[in-house]
Amino acid sequence: MKVTQLLKPNVVDTTEFNNLPPLHKDVVSDFFNQVDYDNNDVVAEVETTIDKVATQHNVNTDVIYNYIEKETGE
Repeated sequence: MKVTQLLKPNVVDTTEFNNLPPLHKDVVSDFFNQVDYDNNDVVAEVETTIDKVATQHNVNTDVIYNYIEKETGE
């Protein structure tokens, strides 16, 4: 088995994402994989998914919120 087969491809390929520690990369990746992009209430869906992913990984929701703020520049 090759090392490249063991590594998961990144969901996001940006400087901010690449600067995250490995645990935070997993959290952000899971967020992007779990969010329902077809939901009509986007804000509620994003907030619910952030809460769910943060709980699953036992991290503060600020991990995802801070990442989003850095990516969007807001």
